[in-house]
Amino acid sequence: MSTPLMPKATAVWLVENTALSFDQIADFCKLHPLEVKAIADGDSAQGIKGLDPIATGQLSRDQIAAAEADQDLRLTMSTPKVSLPEAKKKKGPRYTPVSRRQDRPNAILWLVRNHPELKDAAIMRLVGTTKTTIAGIRERTHWNAAQLQPLDPVTLGLCSQIDLDLEVQRAAKEKPAIEDRGATLLPASVTTAAERETETTSKKPVDELNVDAVFAKLKQLGGGKQDDKG
Repeated sequence: MSTPLMPKATAVWLVENTALSFDQIADFCKLHPLEVKAIADGDSAQGIKGLDPIATGQLSRDQIAAAEADQDLRLTMSTPKVSLPEAKKKKGPRYTPVSRRQDRPNAILWLVRNHPELKDAAIMRLVGTTKTTIAGIRERTHWNAAQLQPLDPVTLGLCSQIDLDLEVQRAAKEKPAIEDRGATLLPASVTTAAERETETTSKKPVDELNVDAVFAKLKQLGGGKQDDKG
């Protein structure tokens, strides 16, 4: 950390409690020497309570004493006793520069055509758009649909190639894998069952066929006798 906490409050304390030069205080607090002079004259930083850099561990008494004895000596921040972890930036909606916002519909059209597996949420993360815009481009109902041209969002500077690759890989993992196995034979149990069912329905019992033949023969014989009698 090169700049002290509350630079003006630190400068107020150094002006009031040390014999450091305006240049030395300005260099340490990252202020202009004229600002430090205005603080000393009471023209600036009125109402600001001085902050002791020794109490906050930013300077040592020995360093201040050495700088007071040598006007050419510059103060440096003391090494903090406790190192605080750097705060992680929260991921929010991707910011798109104003000069690039007009290219977003072209980038969306490129993504829709070249990567149809990407969901709306992935496209929104890549180019910072809305679902309404994506739907309009998909359905060709966007107000400027006739003039749109598919353009690579990486080339346009709307996203990085790494981000695009990650979204494509994520979409590929989420999409169920469909294996093209070609034509396969049905199991033997299915085919044999179908054959048995066909045979059962197509063949009549032998006994029924014999009975019908007997009755037909009897009718023929009966008819012949009646003709002889007449």
